[in-house]
Amino acid sequence: MGTLLSVEGLVTQFITSSGVVRAVDGVTWDVEEGETVALVGESGCGKSVSALSIMRLVAEPAGRIVAGRILFKGRDLLQLSEEGMRRVRGREIGMVFQEPMTSLNPVLTIGRQLTEGLEIHLGMSPTDARARAVELLGLVGIPDAARRLRQYPHQFSGGMRQRMVIAMALACEPSLVLADEPTTALDVTIQAQILELMKSLSRRLGVAMLIITHNLGVVARYADRVNVMYAGRIIERASARELYAHPRHPYTLGLLRSVPRLDEPIRARLDPIEGQPPDLTRLPRGCAFVPRCAFRTDRCIVERPDLRPLNGAEHVAACWEVERVAVGGCPKVAMA
Repeated sequence: MGTLLSVEGLVTQFITSSGVVRAVDGVTWDVEEGETVALVGESGCGKSVSALSIMRLVAEPAGRIVAGRILFKGRDLLQLSEEGMRRVRGREIGMVFQEPMTSLNPVLTIGRQLTEGLEIHLGMSPTDARARAVELLGLVGIPDAARRLRQYPHQFSGGMRQRMVIAMALACEPSLVLADEPTTALDVTIQAQILELMKSLSRRLGVAMLIITHNLGVVARYADRVNVMYAGRIIERASARELYAHPRHPYTLGLLRSVPRLDEPIRARLDPIEGQPPDLTRLPRGCAFVPRCAFRTDRCIVERPDLRPLNGAEHVAACWEVERVAVGGCPKVAMA
């Protein structure tokens, strides 16, 4: 497999009355063909902005991509014209937005929202596009598809709207799908159905996926590789199995320890990460995780660590105290 998407030194900022928000602060990561990669972290760490930057949907003039490269199939998306980028969106890169009710147009029928991209990107006739739309709804498990095409988003349940958004993302058979918190607003049973659907479609169609989430259960079951983000930076990267077995950053360790476990006593207390995420307009000189870190030293306060390889080149972490974290250990998390 070759590298499909390569993000190199990406910096995205927002100009606010309080200062410059460094939402994405020099991140580098990639996605291989047919691979499922997870981007994990707390709300506000820069996950969604990373995806919007790839699609060049960062709202201007407050938001701007100030540095870096986004190489997709060898082309730098940041160098494309707006017309060239429109040809990439939907056709080559699909996106499942975080909240389907706000990403679907409430005054257009489901059918029109599905067929529009097919007619624009693939040049289909209205009749052929409608037939393809029926096929897509069936593919994502929506029954009576021909009748459903005449309905509006408010007539769909939350789970069906999410399926509809997935169908839209896959309509033009893209090479990559960016899924931003695809199950946030759904109940647990529907979450499992949607995730199984996405994974099976990815395998069947050979589509690479970037899953953006804070749900570590999703990561364990569905991701091949994991990028952990904190304060706009990647602070650890490894295969899902390696990350769960041997976390080497205190933040990753804290995320894993805060997850409820079935093999622990019912009355066992969770071990939360104390404190609050940093203000992205006033990041400290050293490691951004210092105020919340049990492993901090004087060096962490004054010097920011870069990613460095640990157990082979595939596992990297940005921490001065990786050996102490390893000794501190983490309870094993069951892998699917």
